[in-house]
Amino acid sequence: MNADTRLPIAQRLRGLNRPLVAALTAVALVRPLFSIAGWSEALGKPLTPVILTLAITLTWILAVGLSRVREPLLTLVTAGVAYALATLVLSAVLSPLLTGKLQGPLAQPLAIVPLFLVNAAWGAFCGACAIGLRRTRGNRF
Repeated sequence: MNADTRLPIAQRLRGLNRPLVAALTAVALVRPLFSIAGWSEALGKPLTPVILTLAITLTWILAVGLSRVREPLLTLVTAGVAYALATLVLSAVLSPLLTGKLQGPLAQPLAIVPLFLVNAAWGAFCGACAIGLRRTRGNRF
């Protein structure tokens, strides 16, 4: 067990690599960008969103699994939560501009908690895979 895991969660969160979390969040925003721009429709649904999700997942795992980030699991859970927050805000701002009415999680408040839970779980899955990648490479963190 890493000595850092015994620290309080607030202290561990302060020590995260924020630029990396922001970059991982930005990578994930490619998926809604494809939807907003109509590229997912043009390239074919549901395959395009699935391929994008797999590519983002692989990018997250490799970016953290091949790096020296101290908190791989917490970093990717935080990236998942940050992505959920970004999509919530973007849908609130862009949907009225693009469609003339509010759409997305804010229009259906019961979807907000699942949005955060699913994306935190996605980050946790990626974090566990990144830890596994590190271990197969012989890296202890």
